[in-house]
Amino acid sequence: MTFQEVIGQEDAKERLRMLVQENRVPHAMLFCGPQGCGKMALAMAFASYLLCANKENGDSCGHCPQCAMTRKWSHPDLHFTYPVIKAAGTSSDYKPVSDDFAREWHRLLDESPYFTIDHWLREIGAANQQAIITVRESDEISRKLSLKSSQGGYKVSLIWLPERMNEASANKLLKLIEEPPSQTVFLLVSEEPVLLLETIRSRTQRFDMRAIDTPAIEQSLIKLRGIAEEQAHRIARVADGSWTKALDLLSAENEERGFLEMFIKMNRQSFERNIRGMRNWSDDAYELGRERQRRMLKYFLRMIRESFMYNFRIPELNYMTEEEENFVRRFAPYVNEANIIEMSDLMAEGIRDIGQNANARIVFFDTALRMTRLLRSK
Repeated sequence: MTFQEVIGQEDAKERLRMLVQENRVPHAMLFCGPQGCGKMALAMAFASYLLCANKENGDSCGHCPQCAMTRKWSHPDLHFTYPVIKAAGTSSDYKPVSDDFAREWHRLLDESPYFTIDHWLREIGAANQQAIITVRESDEISRKLSLKSSQGGYKVSLIWLPERMNEASANKLLKLIEEPPSQTVFLLVSEEPVLLLETIRSRTQRFDMRAIDTPAIEQSLIKLRGIAEEQAHRIARVADGSWTKALDLLSAENEERGFLEMFIKMNRQSFERNIRGMRNWSDDAYELGRERQRRMLKYFLRMIRESFMYNFRIPELNYMTEEEENFVRRFAPYVNEANIIEMSDLMAEGIRDIGQNANARIVFFDTALRMTRLLRSK
């Protein structure tokens, strides 16, 4: 993995290069930033850069023995840690470690360094299990890092989602960071750093990344995915700085396509005051599960905003796919100054209620019922 393969983030790449050139590499770094900005990709590129024996033009050379190993993620001095589940067939007291799922992990990395926890959970077949980093994993990290560097350079411990460590594991990691083995660099990649122990946060150098620039996403879609320029521009704007969202928008199984269908169906049933249709719709929404229900309501909130802004007839104000715009073109006249605030508050209320474990059927049926009045507001 090279810096060149990381999408955008030129300022972040330059800061990391300077740390190496000036011999100021911290022993523990915490990579933070919005989802899809490339935190993991940049951390992996930085690990490759640290381990490269023949750096060229501010990047890994890509052809030395070290790069050959990091290209396959098999470098003996690069150690990955990530949340895992208890595999089927293991005893109740067994504590899983990252190496139990090494094959699945390498397969995911080979596909793309841009992925989310949902991608990872699907890869390992987690179903309803919660993926965590166990205390036994901290012992494994300590054991691996206690060994002498096989190549005579850095030893890199790359920990993805350290906030998923249980308390015992986090405390052991803290001790390692406080007294790091010689020539060891910890790279922690976190989605929710606030959930980390304060003592761990205070002992790492935080490295904040911004969302990817829209032009960088647009050019990458054209170059890497062969997308037409107009479509790439539209997708890049909707992606809002997230490469993973841009890729999801290209997928035939894109979640937001399903959310758009649910949004259209709800408004149609509400406008027609079809009580049975609204009840059937709320039953369909109930089947999604709480996390997807909340994401759907957040999507509804965005579509209400887009519909309102569409009325101003200023294209730069809208961030929609072609499918979304085709619907909003007809729906926008029903979203106006008289109802925009109430509609937005209604969706926000639903997000709150679902998050507090309210009965989802009742929440969605109530939402659809209240929309019958709002859609006729002038």
